Amino acid sequence: MPAWRHFHHVADIGVHGCGATLGEAFEQAALALTAVITDPAGVRPEILVEIDCDAPDTELLLVDWLNALVYEMATRGLLFSRFEVRIDGGKLHGRAWGEPVDRGRHRPTVEVKGATYTELRVYRDARGDWHARCVVDV
Repeated sequence: MPAWRHFHHVADIGVHGCGATLGEAFEQAALALTAVITDPAGVRPEILVEIDCDAPDTELLLVDWLNALVYEMATRGLLFSRFEVRIDGGKLHGRAWGEPVDRGRHRPTVEVKGATYTELRVYRDARGDWHARCVVDV
């Protein structure tokens, strides 16, 4: 069931993750974030980065999580391809595995500047699956 996709937005790109759990949906949203930049299948999960976030609700937690990943990519020069997320109330503990950007191999297409509140939504559908989505600024 875990899946990610992009959705159309006039100026930027929407990321959408879904999964059986809230954590899984956040993991898939993070994978969609990487896929904005490059094919995640070409990113080796060699380096582990741990991320902790807290926010008053799940929507703000999603923005914090994605922005923490953007920060780690920008400051460490990394791309990520594997994620684990544990959410307990308003606290998130995430683990992201990736590798340094190799421009020749990864061929990054854009730079993500950050997650936004545009079309921000975290919800459960009628089947009970979780969805996490927002627009990222490129």
